[in-house]
Amino acid sequence: MTTPSSNTQSNAQGSFGATLQQARKNKKVSIDEAAAELFILKRHLQALENENFSDLPQPAFARGFAINYAKYLGLDPIKIASSFDAAYPNELKVQASNSTDTPLRPMGTLQRDTHNRIRFNPLLILAVIGVIVLAVFLFRMVSNASKEHNEEPVSTVEDISASEQAQGAAISNTSGIGSSGSALNLGNANASEAALAVTVTDTANVTITDAAGNDLMTGAQTSGSYNLSGTPPFNVQIDNIDNVSLMLNQETVALDTYATDKKASFELTP
Repeated sequence: MTTPSSNTQSNAQGSFGATLQQARKNKKVSIDEAAAELFILKRHLQALENENFSDLPQPAFARGFAINYAKYLGLDPIKIASSFDAAYPNELKVQASNSTDTPLRPMGTLQRDTHNRIRFNPLLILAVIGVIVLAVFLFRMVSNASKEHNEEPVSTVEDISASEQAQGAAISNTSGIGSSGSALNLGNANASEAALAVTVTDTANVTITDAAGNDLMTGAQTSGSYNLSGTPPFNVQIDNIDNVSLMLNQETVALDTYATDKKASFELTP
């Protein structure tokens, strides 16, 4: 408890304890929370707010508590320190100066408990886990898309040999009528190749591929006659056999024997 003389001196200089207490309340912080943040004993913070100097440790440490408390509350530490010095009782200053035999040691500070200071936010942990899962999912999607892209079939132009490209993949249409599809006429066929003659009387989708994987004819074909050659056997697909006739090595192929509902899909061998 402070003596009457000390209270008179404090009132003359302004109550720094009341200033600390009001600032803490304005900050909406309990004295327990302040003590935990500053690592100062609760009873010492209460002593500062109540200006009970006899409950505080040696003046040097008590003054340090007041300064740190002022900084924490957003007050001017210099003004608080000046008010503390003015309010501190002279008799306690004399007692502190006479106790030189007592080793100087800090009083009232709390030991840092790092274990209790570590606080885990469950929502933050869940958010981190969610981000990791999303990253893995996106990585797999990108990897799968890359694999699918790499597995796309090479264009038919790349399937044509250098000699075939030199000869040119000319469209043969003896009737002079254009075609939205294409037909390969590989002219000088070697002994292992077979000749195909395709006659289209009306628009039809015709696809013919030889054993080497060359597309000899593909897509919608208009009226005309097409002379093709390639390596047998041939894979033939026709969407309407009524509009198409086919000869292999000058022998007529009976398309109706392969057809179902006017559509034919079969393998043709000499």
